[in-house]
Amino acid sequence: MPSTAPFIVLKFGGTSVSKKEYWLTIAEAARQRLAEGFQPLIVCSALSGISDRLHHLITEAVLDGSQETALDVIKERHTEFAKELGVDENVLQEEFHQLTQIAQGVALTQEVTPSIQAQVMAFGELFSTRLGAAFLKQQALDVAWQDVRAWLQSVDNPSSTEAQNLLSAVCDYQTEAELIQKIRATPAKLIITQGFIARDVEGRTVLLGRGGSDTSAAYLAAKIGAQACEIWTDVPGIYTSNPRWVPAARMIKRLSFDEAREIALAGAKVLHPYCIDPLRAHNIPLYIRCTPNPEWEGTVITQDASDLDSTVKAISMKRAIKLISMETTDMWRKVGFLADVFACFKKHGISVDLIATAENNVTVSLDTVSNVLNNNSLAHLLSDLQFYCEAKLINDCAVISLVGRHIRAILHQLAPMFSLFEEQNIYLLTQATTDINLTFVVDEAQGERLLREMHAYLFEQSVNTKNLGDSWQKNFPEISYHNEWWAKAQAQLLSLTKEGPVYVYDKASLIQAVDRVKGLEAINRIFYAVKANDNTEILKCFYEQNLGFECVSLGELKFIQALFPSIDPKRILFTPNFAAREEYEAALAAEVFVNLDNLHPLEHWPELFKGRDVLIRLDLGVGRGHHHFVKTAGKQSKFGIAISELSRLHALIAEHEVQVVGLHSHAGSGVSEVKNWVETASALASLAEQFPKVKYLDIGGGLGVPEKPADKSLDMSALNLALEAIKIDYPQFEFWLEPGRYLVAESGVLLARVTQLKAKEEMVYIGLETGMNSLIRPMLYGAYHEIVNLTRLNEARTELATIVGPVCESTDVLGHARLVAPTQEGDVMLIATAGAYGHTMSSSYNRREPAAEYFLV
Repeated sequence: MPSTAPFIVLKFGGTSVSKKEYWLTIAEAARQRLAEGFQPLIVCSALSGISDRLHHLITEAVLDGSQETALDVIKERHTEFAKELGVDENVLQEEFHQLTQIAQGVALTQEVTPSIQAQVMAFGELFSTRLGAAFLKQQALDVAWQDVRAWLQSVDNPSSTEAQNLLSAVCDYQTEAELIQKIRATPAKLIITQGFIARDVEGRTVLLGRGGSDTSAAYLAAKIGAQACEIWTDVPGIYTSNPRWVPAARMIKRLSFDEAREIALAGAKVLHPYCIDPLRAHNIPLYIRCTPNPEWEGTVITQDASDLDSTVKAISMKRAIKLISMETTDMWRKVGFLADVFACFKKHGISVDLIATAENNVTVSLDTVSNVLNNNSLAHLLSDLQFYCEAKLINDCAVISLVGRHIRAILHQLAPMFSLFEEQNIYLLTQATTDINLTFVVDEAQGERLLREMHAYLFEQSVNTKNLGDSWQKNFPEISYHNEWWAKAQAQLLSLTKEGPVYVYDKASLIQAVDRVKGLEAINRIFYAVKANDNTEILKCFYEQNLGFECVSLGELKFIQALFPSIDPKRILFTPNFAAREEYEAALAAEVFVNLDNLHPLEHWPELFKGRDVLIRLDLGVGRGHHHFVKTAGKQSKFGIAISELSRLHALIAEHEVQVVGLHSHAGSGVSEVKNWVETASALASLAEQFPKVKYLDIGGGLGVPEKPADKSLDMSALNLALEAIKIDYPQFEFWLEPGRYLVAESGVLLARVTQLKAKEEMVYIGLETGMNSLIRPMLYGAYHEIVNLTRLNEARTELATIVGPVCESTDVLGHARLVAPTQEGDVMLIATAGAYGHTMSSSYNRREPAAEYFLV
């Protein structure tokens, strides 16, 4: 007799199907749902990374017919996983054979149609579900494998291209009695099938777009009238922000469908935004569950989950955003202007995200994730737009969105938060008529800092926590610091705090950082930026490592000369900014490299430079960095000579017989993108053609240092390869680099004892004996420094607290909402990654002496 049990759909993502322990969780979840009286339908993604491997396979087959290696990698991954699961690897034999034939066909024809691409990409889900079905049977579960393409048919969209219909297909989600009957007639109690794929009206395989497994689950749940849909992933729910950027982000317990979709559209990766509509249409609740921790309660998304009160639920960010600004007075009172310009976007297949309009301007944002954008397509679009308006492309933007309910009603409460934008350009500001979001478009380099500071205001200082669960850092305290040098030196460090707060620097860490930079074979000379940390022992260490020194003041220059009396003057680079004439005179007399970043010295003191060799610091017009204050290029920066001033520069150096032997540019600090130095090197090399005496190209510093545990390190190997490729074209130049923070940040920590503790409702404060007088970066830049209780390093971190100093300023906060071990007066707190711009920027404000220094050999 066919089952009449209510349906429930459980979807498991790529991470959730890539370990045996997770398949044991899947099996247990299936048992529980069966015991609860449900008939489960399990939907699975491909194993983690396999979709990328399949895409690589197609590329290799087309490029040179070398698909065999890519095929072997895919086969080996699944064969090894079959062994891990303890199932027969031959269960995939037929699929492997089909994939091999298709790849060979692509290699022969050297062509990949969208249809072939869809066929190839579908194998990831077919492989994972075949293995999963075999494993579940082994677990004594009555399971049937089902090809979802027999159940899901896409809807052809006449206005879409064939590629869009095949690779980003959509399906209807009306309840299907016939499908329900088919499932009811299946003898097995449990069905496992694929996400991401479907078929079209012609029976061809189609894809639902990357991340489409969520949508597959939602379609199926809607079609069979499921009682619930569960999305199982590696996180327990939707958080108030991306935990990778904001470790203090807290899990949201309940959301409405509208709120969840808005958060997903605004950049959250937990859910695919397209999965919401099918569930909302049939009022099917959505539960987010955590595969590694199945016992945790996750986020619940329902029709009526919204708070009636006005509130902000989350703050999200999307990066890699481009803007197009269209300006003309012709649009005023002109019928059809918007239709004309948006027809241009449609012509080039480019979709628009945000729109802001004024009487003479329309600005739109383009999401590089949802659009396949390249220089050619954008150039053609801009060319077409010029017929109607003056169109301008703005690159490297980020979209920050507040998501919640009735946001307009609480704008007055949010007013203090808007002061965070005082030093920041806002390119675009929009607010939905549904009053569910408030969106800002800002410089991408500033996005993470603003996100973190806004989150601190909205959630980390709030007592309205009835709908918030634990923070990410509390849920996932598995990040171990015991591999850090300071964890190994715990006892010694604790003994150094008896006399008060102290900076401690580790020599071994300094040398490791130097070795990483020396590994850049494309770089001929390294000049350490002295301003990052001028501790005598650190400078001696770098001197022994044969580094040069970049000085930005006469004081730094004299300090280096006094410390190293026999130093070769050419190991010193003098790069002042708006310095007095006397500083240039002294530097020239010392015969060090002198770097000019303004025309004023050549215009007003030409006699100083007549016949001299100099470097020129150029502003290439693009500033980068983790904060507005560390961006050192662009018209709003005081550094460098603008490209528009080059003709005047040429006239001055010719008139006064000045020899330009080097070009220099520095875009900013805290940059982790290889393209920064690649673009700088390429631009300087090209500009050097105008200066026949140039021998040196100084591509600046600013190499990013990871601040948070989830941050990625700068890929030094990729940087070296990219720079070496440029040097092949320009072998006549020496490439220079001037790292500062990169060399010293991770070698230093700030240690300070706890003086007092305080609680204000849910807010807990831990006070230290020093604060912004010793370390001003968190207040000045919004910088993030990891903070741990060194005294209780081996104890569980269970207390959420804001770490503050004793200075009489409300900004004297070293860290908001940090998870630390239970803390007592007298404990020693450690502020990590504090070796750069710490002691050198300290002060005795409030007549409080800053932390001392200690060099650990």
